[in-house]
Amino acid sequence: MSIVISHLTKTYGTQKALDNISVETGTNHIIGFLGPNGAGKSTTMKILSGILPFESGVCLINGIDICRDPLKTKKNIGYLPENNPLYTDMYVREILAFEAQIHRLKDSKKRIDEVIGLTGLQQEQHKKVQQLSKGYKQRVGLAMAMIHDPQVLILDEPTSGLDPNQILEIRALIKELGKNKTVLLSTHIMQEVEAICEEIIVIHQGKIQDHFLLSEKESKYPGKNMEEIFVHLTHSS
Repeated sequence: MSIVISHLTKTYGTQKALDNISVETGTNHIIGFLGPNGAGKSTTMKILSGILPFESGVCLINGIDICRDPLKTKKNIGYLPENNPLYTDMYVREILAFEAQIHRLKDSKKRIDEVIGLTGLQQEQHKKVQQLSKGYKQRVGLAMAMIHDPQVLILDEPTSGLDPNQILEIRALIKELGKNKTVLLSTHIMQEVEAICEEIIVIHQGKIQDHFLLSEKESKYPGKNMEEIFVHLTHSS
């Protein structure tokens, strides 16, 4: 199992953002992580990325405990946050070289060339980040997240705010990456889930509502599309 979460709890003051959640994902799957705003998706992703501490529970990435060996864990993770914080006054190659240096890559030039090719940034590589469209900025964020060749990618709403063409391009890239990596992907676009995800996790009010394979959808929720399943699982009474 690539990601194992066991009895994870996180509170902000008196608010319980994650309430004793447990989940285990498959390996080399694209996993749709779904839930309304405020459900606990970003909190979970920040915890898995080693950014946010938590009160209790265990989180493993490829069998490594993120609390016991945070550095080793982070070598296995690539994280693209929702707001994609980029140094916009840097050039594309420059920001990728900066990221490669952080990860102490030995042959950084070769790896930068590889991720530029993988993310389709060849025509943009000598531009400043601030000159790029939002779609290409997302590609830069993805290139930074994967430059150290992690086995697990954690992507928080990577297609948010993109136009339909850009969404299709980023989806295709994520689908390609998912062939040999585990991708945990949060999104509000249910068509995206049906198009590229193999596994679905639904969270609501800090609790896991369901976790199933997309191939099980019809037997589990006959006649329902993902939008209807989402509403069914997250409708507050």
